[in-house]
Amino acid sequence: MSEPVTLRLEPDLRKRLDKLAKATERSRAALAAEAVRQFVELNEWQIAAIEEGVREADKGLFIDHSQLKTKWEKKLATALDATR
Repeated sequence: MSEPVTLRLEPDLRKRLDKLAKATERSRAALAAEAVRQFVELNEWQIAAIEEGVREADKGLFIDHSQLKTKWEKKLATALDATR
């Protein structure tokens, strides 16, 4: 069961939310709840990933800079090739 929450928005953002609600035939509250859910999930994931990285660093588990650079250069080259 959901619980009510009061949310303050700048007038322009409120108007944009109202426009989106009308266009999607959803309530302002439903859109705001979905946005908050997505925000929380993203930030929970980021925090968990950061915490895991800190645990690995505390154990001395690091990747060599040159290995990381090579890995990302290959990814970039592959991405650029895909766009041609």
